[in-house]
Amino acid sequence: MNGRAAMSISSPMWPYHPDLLATPVPRYTSFPTAAEFSPAVGPVEADAALRGVESDLSLYVHIPFCQQICWYCGCNTGAANKQQRLHSYLDALHREIAITGARLGGGARVRRIAFGGGSPNAIAPTDFVRLVDALTLHMPLEEPVWSIELDPRTLTREWGQVLGWIGVSHASMGVQTFDPALQAAIGRIQPDQEIVQATECLREAGISSLNYDLMYGLPGQTLDQLEAALARTIELGADRIALFGYAHVPHMLPRQRRIDASALPGQDARFAMAEYGYRRLVEAGYVPIGFDHFALPGDPMAIAASQGRVRRNFQGFTDDQAETLVGLGASAISCFANLLVQNEKNAGRYRMLLSQDLLPAALGVTRDREDRRRGAVIEALLCRGEAELEPALRAEAGGRLGVFIERGLARIEGNRLTIAPEALPYARTIAALFDPYRQDSLRRFSSAV
Repeated sequence: MNGRAAMSISSPMWPYHPDLLATPVPRYTSFPTAAEFSPAVGPVEADAALRGVESDLSLYVHIPFCQQICWYCGCNTGAANKQQRLHSYLDALHREIAITGARLGGGARVRRIAFGGGSPNAIAPTDFVRLVDALTLHMPLEEPVWSIELDPRTLTREWGQVLGWIGVSHASMGVQTFDPALQAAIGRIQPDQEIVQATECLREAGISSLNYDLMYGLPGQTLDQLEAALARTIELGADRIALFGYAHVPHMLPRQRRIDASALPGQDARFAMAEYGYRRLVEAGYVPIGFDHFALPGDPMAIAASQGRVRRNFQGFTDDQAETLVGLGASAISCFANLLVQNEKNAGRYRMLLSQDLLPAALGVTRDREDRRRGAVIEALLCRGEAELEPALRAEAGGRLGVFIERGLARIEGNRLTIAPEALPYARTIAALFDPYRQDSLRRFSSAV
């Protein structure tokens, strides 16, 4: 968020206005959000969009399997305990890679490839190598940056060797917490030593940008437990840290019913944890990206932040400048200039479509000029803390912005809207003012903090 966002520890504390945080809002990894996706977009639109790509693009490859399913998880994933189902999925994924690559325009160049899940290391290292071979054969790779999400509980030395051989440079591990009691409360037991060994394995493999996912707002979690997790993360040298607030939505994610909702911290405690985490990490030398992501100064993400180049896509904050992201795998989402499209979520139907050589696109939304204009404002507010407003947008949002301006959380000078440095927790709420789909929506999203 430019230089001004790396605010000093001596800055005023975040002001707490619970009334402004009461309404859940999207994370805005896209605009329009996935809540607006419909079956009106499908294979025909996806096919046309792929054929129109004539520039740099990124790939996201989804592996919807985990060796163990954590109770808190909101990912589209299932247990990797049936080898035939897993192998059938990988066969379909290979087919999607082939038919997608054949449709890309002649000027397309793949600059980045990210594997996510689930847990990509739920499959065998040899199966991962075969996927890389398929991408190399069917996609127009142009010395891409490789990244991967990993489960430290199942990261073997063989996996480390494969990552090093391929040249993967970016990795993200789901750590969440180091505290055994909290791990038991969310169904993710992973002793400290497992995380240490996984970290050492990845460093030996050549991983130069390593992210730890951490969580606050866990059942029974105290500020001291959060501090211990942050201190251990800093000690182990994570290059990036994502500090997420746990979103408890058991009506949407039945597996979360195993979590004791009565032990969840209240909104005021969550706010205090988010603020403490921000201050602790900035004090330790991390550059803030938004209010819940952090990177060491030499990391590409921190460099992009200092240059105002951070963007948002379906993987969150990114320094990726490509306008096109092609998603591969069940539930994966692709982003084109005028179209967002999501693959079939159900792995069985996904396999069936590909067995007929059909693109598995099932849902999506077209983006008209107005969507793109509003999306640019939302992205700028979340990534840089400020945005230029066209007169019509300023007039439309003027009344709703009033309460934020009156409380010193935002200001308007000319057509420029700026979020105050101490108002970072309200960035998503302010951004949502420019989302017409949200104004009367009853859909549920995560807490703003």
